[in-house]
Parts: sequence; structure tokens; C-alpha cells
Amino acid sequence: MDIAIVGAGLGGLVLARVLHVNGIDAVVYERESSRGARGQGGMLDIHSGQRALREAGLIDQFHAIARGEGQDMRLLEPDGTLLLQEDTPDDAPLDRPEVDRADLRGLLLDSLPEGMVRWGHTFQSAGDGVLHFADGTSAAYDLLVGADGAQSRVRALLTDARPAHIGQNVVEVGIPDIDRTHPDLAAMVGRGTYWVLGDGLSLAAQRNGDGRVRIGLSFYNTAEDWFATSGIPFDDPAAAKARLIDLLPGWDPRFTALIEACDDTVVPRTITTLPVGLTWPPAPDVTLLGDAAHLMPPVGEGANMALLDGALLGLALAEHPDDRPAAVRAYEREMFARTSAAARMSTDMQELLTSPDAAQKMLAFFRPG
Repeated sequence: MDIAIVGAGLGGLVLARVLHVNGIDAVVYERESSRGARGQGGMLDIHSGQRALREAGLIDQFHAIARGEGQDMRLLEPDGTLLLQEDTPDDAPLDRPEVDRADLRGLLLDSLPEGMVRWGHTFQSAGDGVLHFADGTSAAYDLLVGADGAQSRVRALLTDARPAHIGQNVVEVGIPDIDRTHPDLAAMVGRGTYWVLGDGLSLAAQRNGDGRVRIGLSFYNTAEDWFATSGIPFDDPAAAKARLIDLLPGWDPRFTALIEACDDTVVPRTITTLPVGLTWPPAPDVTLLGDAAHLMPPVGEGANMALLDGALLGLALAEHPDDRPAAVRAYEREMFARTSAAARMSTDMQELLTSPDAAQKMLAFFRPG
């Protein structure tokens, strides 16, 4: 059977890998021109997704690139009060290690045979067993898997659902090589995640594997067009950082010092999700995985669900080699139940973050009773 996977993200690649180790051919079509065409984002907290890497035969390689110390966490209030500090012992198990998304993607890419990923193929349409790409080329398929992320084009073959804004807008900034350039701030942030929760906004600073600290300033309960009215001049990084500091009135100077130390990369991101519990009528030749299927708030579940989707779809196809529709139905039944529960939990966490006294509520979440 011709299996076409659209999208070389984590979910699509782990599906390709599980199919490969089970002797099933597939082709991954990716619109990017090469594996290094763009940055891959920051760190990921991989927990349940480790099962997928075991099924892919890559768990030892994953542990070699994972950062156990990335499990460290510090939680503070805007006035500088430290509410929680968790430091991971050096011999702690890798239950929820952090890993650089680019490193994990590289591990998956390197595990696939040459030519299994076809770069520079932008999906345009599909039907009657034929994929059409933007450059005018085409390819046959028996099963089409949409692993093409939040703005999936394959999704439209199964459902009219579209991502909707959830009232969160994020500005991403960062400090490169922080241990060398700002050792005092490096010591303050620590080895893992440094989280400051205020009323209606938060600052999350996180160590990346390359020595960069990635900082996300989240503004909750804001409109989808908030960036246009925020007064943040994104075309002038120095002025943008100054405006961000203005938007943190009363915050401890140590936190605004993090913003002042950032380089000129200032990126706005609007946060959208798909409806919780989204399903669609079964189709024998098309399915979805990852954000294409169940885009949820970014609180640590999305990448894990995508990895599991890819692995479990691959296993279902291996278990039903002569009955593709049965494999798709089995995969979707399990995926709908599992990811709906994860999306509900993620939505509850999002509501906690947007509530008054978010820091105290988050402290109670981590230290109940």
C-alpha cells in the first residue's frame, strides 16, 4: 500500500519510523526545502511520548540527548517571591526530561532511510488516490496521513473544524549563550524552567540545549488582533523590548532585566486550538495526527500526543496489513479518547493560568494539600 505522510514534524516522522521498523514503506512529503530550512522551536517536556520512542526503537538514543536537569522548575510571583523550587537530583529517572525539538527531530530524521522524506513538496490538494503539490507534481496514495500541523490543509478532507484563538498572545524573545554573556541571570533562571505568574500575564524562561534561554511573555484574555493595538513595534527590536518592559508594571527588576538582556529576535505568536473532543466520520483512505487532529493549549501535552499518534497509527497498520480501513478505525477510536482527555486537561490548565492569583493556584496544583 502507498502511504503518504504530509508533514515532517515529530508525529509524521515517528509514524514513518514505526512503519519502517515493521517493514512497511511510506513517503513523507514536507514543504520545507531541507531539514535546516527553519528553526524548530525550543524545549519539549517528553513524558508519555517516550512510549512512542520505545516502539520506534529509539529510546536509548533519546535518553542520550535528553536533559534530566531540564526537569528543574522555579515558580515565582511578579514581586519576586519564590513560591516553589524543584531541583532534580543527578541520578533522578528521566520521567519528564526536556529535549531540544531540533535534536529530537534530527534523531527521527536520521533513523529513516535516505529518500523517505521528500523535501520541497507543498501539499495543495488530494482526491481519488492522487496527491497534488504546489509545483505541479503529483503522487499516488492508498492512505493519506495529515501530519501537517495547526494550519493543516489535509484536515479539510475530513472536517470543517478550524483553529480558534483562545485569548492568549505570546511574545518570544531570548538570551543567547547566557552562561557566558549574563552569568548572573543564568544562575537566577537555573537549569530548567523559570516561571513568573502574574494576573493576566506570565513570563516563562527555559534553558535550551544550545545555551540559549528562550523567554515567552504570555498576555492572557487578549483579543486576536491584540498585537496590532499593543504598541509593540516588532520592526524595532530595541523599542519592542522597552515596550514589553512597560507592559510589566511593578514587576521585580530581576525579571525586566531578562527582557533587557535579550537579543534582537522578537517574535509574536497567537495561540489557537481546535474544539475539545473533535472527531470526524471515518474515511478509509485519510486520517490525521498531531496538531492537525487535536491542536490544544501549549501546556506540555501536544508533542507527546503527536508522538503517540504516530507510533500507534504505525502499529495499527502493522497489525492490519490487509485491512487498511480497520487499522484507521482502530487508531482513530483510541486517538479520539486519549487526546480528548489530554485536551480537557490542557484546557483546565489554561483556565488556571488565566485566572486571578494564578501563581498561588499553580502552587496548589504542584503541591496539593
